[in-house]
Amino acid sequence: MTRTQGTNGTGWVLGAATVAMGLAAGVFYVFACAIMPALARSDDRVFVEVMRDINDVIQNPVFFLSFMGALVLTGIAAWQSRGTPYRRWVWAASVAYALAFLVTVAFNIPLNDTLADTADMGAARDRFEDAWVGWNVVRAGLSTVGVGCLVRALVLYGGFRRGGAG
Repeated sequence: MTRTQGTNGTGWVLGAATVAMGLAAGVFYVFACAIMPALARSDDRVFVEVMRDINDVIQNPVFFLSFMGALVLTGIAAWQSRGTPYRRWVWAASVAYALAFLVTVAFNIPLNDTLADTADMGAARDRFEDAWVGWNVVRAGLSTVGVGCLVRALVLYGGFRRGGAG
């Protein structure tokens, strides 16, 4: 049994990364499919107030555990997978989620901050909604691709552990 096949927790880390990334992707997906389309039906005041409230309450340890945990755990899983037949899938997931994380930090969070600091509800919404929705779809897509890659890596990891070629 090689070091990467040993009891170093590789499977647990890979599984935890998959769950964490799945949770983060799910949040972005729900925003794209339900929350933002529902808010699009509301007037400017309701839209801005609800988004401000969401942006406030989402900053909590439970969300951060999955949002940042996906990045960290996938990075650890990528390091642990070096020299294995499934490593490319883990690395692809790591890159996809790192890009989703970057989109969040570079686009969605600054838009959230601008929304919080604008007094005119109509102007706030005009500067926020289309850009935020677009970038959210990008990060939803990237993180979903990442989850798919991690699922494929888990399948290959299982075959690798059983002695298959992967």
